Amino acid sequence: MSDYIVSARKYRPQTFESVVGQGAIAATLKNAIRAGKLAHAYLFCGPRGVGKTTCARIFAKTINCMNLHEDGEACNECESCQAFNEGRSLNIHELDAASNNSVDDIRALIEQVRIPPQIGRYKVFIIDEVHMLSTAAFNAFLKTLEEPPAHAVFILATTEKHKILPTILSRCQIYDFQRMSVENTIKHLQYVAEREGYTYEPAALNVIAQKADGGMRDALSIFDQVVSFSGGNITYQQVIQNLNVLDYDYYFRLVDLMHEHRVTDCMLLFNEVLTKGFEGGPFVSGLASHLRDVLVARDPQTAALLEVSDDIRQRYVEQAARCKPTWLYSAIRLCNACDQNYRTSRNKRLQVEIMLIECAQLDEDGVGAGRRPARHLLPIFSLLTADGQAAAVGTPVVPQQTGASATAQPIAQNPTANTASATPSATAATHPSVGPVPAETTQQRKTIKFGSIGGPTLRHQSAKSGSTTVQAGIANAQPTGGNSDATTSSVQSATTQVNRPLEQSEVLVSWQRFINSMPREETAFAQRMRIMQPKITGEGVLEVVVENEEVEKRLSAIVPRITEFLRQDLSNSSLTITLRVTEHTVEVQRFDKRQQLRHFCDMNPALIELGKAFKLELV
Repeated sequence: MSDYIVSARKYRPQTFESVVGQGAIAATLKNAIRAGKLAHAYLFCGPRGVGKTTCARIFAKTINCMNLHEDGEACNECESCQAFNEGRSLNIHELDAASNNSVDDIRALIEQVRIPPQIGRYKVFIIDEVHMLSTAAFNAFLKTLEEPPAHAVFILATTEKHKILPTILSRCQIYDFQRMSVENTIKHLQYVAEREGYTYEPAALNVIAQKADGGMRDALSIFDQVVSFSGGNITYQQVIQNLNVLDYDYYFRLVDLMHEHRVTDCMLLFNEVLTKGFEGGPFVSGLASHLRDVLVARDPQTAALLEVSDDIRQRYVEQAARCKPTWLYSAIRLCNACDQNYRTSRNKRLQVEIMLIECAQLDEDGVGAGRRPARHLLPIFSLLTADGQAAAVGTPVVPQQTGASATAQPIAQNPTANTASATPSATAATHPSVGPVPAETTQQRKTIKFGSIGGPTLRHQSAKSGSTTVQAGIANAQPTGGNSDATTSSVQSATTQVNRPLEQSEVLVSWQRFINSMPREETAFAQRMRIMQPKITGEGVLEVVVENEEVEKRLSAIVPRITEFLRQDLSNSSLTITLRVTEHTVEVQRFDKRQQLRHFCDMNPALIELGKAFKLELV
């Protein structure tokens, strides 16, 4: 029992050649030793268990070797190497900065730096976890680190380089150690197992390597734990049972069930995972990683990126052949959304189950069964052609030009046509949906008519309150010559259509849609228009209430654009807009203090009696 040494110490590398996963750093240090170009300070930084302290010890032994090999390795035969291997070398000093981080500890170290080595050329000081030194200790160490004696070499090791002062970093050569790859970890575990005489399965060592997360020391510690559990026969099932790792088989089965739309079996499989003691969060993240690996396995070139054994890689390839990329994309997106919402969800199991149901309902193209298909609005109104036949909305209706209509068309396009002699009957025939003109009252009312013939014309009427009515329609033109009946019939045939009845909700939506289409230079006024709500006050008539006359003036300038937009959007060619300035209330009369006192006395006569009792002048 007393002779047992853990694998992490027993198989710690003793030469640069035996260092695992840090070939570039080992080659750089060996070349520097062969060329005799040694720096006075080095900084080894990187994750835990990747060989920082190991490389520092090998480097300290090699630079003091008396019979250095040509490849830059120590001989392990001279007095200095033997003293190092036996742990009695006085040329190497290790300091744990986590427990010796004060100024006094650094001063004691500086006193030792002054003493030259007894055997060898250099005295090496290895300071582990150097980021734990206090700021005062760093400052006390600066001068010695910058200009040490010729025989002193400092090697600083840390896992958190960002915590070290920049003044320290600028005085060191920095070497960044990288994480161990799964492949390198598996090879080293195989080497240890063969040296110890253990039997193993490659899939089992793969699980250990992934569980170690890039740390060789962690991998060897897990390896010793599994060996104790399995008795030297390392199998895949024993590893996942001892380490409480979710088996690959669960994810392969689950993806097949989701792809086959078997929702019930997916729920039962997830319940089985929960009964084994696994949490939903790691399960969801593991499923997302599995789907990513399936997607990677679709291409033979990217399948090599999977850090798994050959038999498991083949299972990925086979499953990838059954799943389309669109399905995998949608499933990964659902898993990622579930992973993000899992921590904040109160019912975590329900969150995962909803994700499984949605994944199981995806079709081959990655579209969920619960999603509604794209809706296409079909025309529900029709236009009447000249011959009385119905045509769908959106289809242009071109009236047949008879002799009378052909004669009237150039007259209707004449902008100088006389509109003053238009008859009421012609107006009613042209605009059947426009109501009668209201009766005249005391105040003056201004009406602007916009049309496609003759441009806008102004006329004045009387109204009860100041307002502006904008009517957009085809102005009645009285031809200067020719048959007026033919002209009227031509205009009627060109404009006859069925107007949709106005709905208040549709009007508000169309109003906001016009505001969104306004140019950028009208953004300020568009924000004011958002609070306006046009109301239907009659058949085809919209009333907009504005705050003051200035707003009314600005809105009147763009009313023709609004009218044209709403007519097209609401399918109502006779729509008109009326502007009305809101009425302001009369200011409340203000009272001075004396008037207020009289008012209170009238309300409460006891105040007068109180003033008389105390001989006060209340009024």
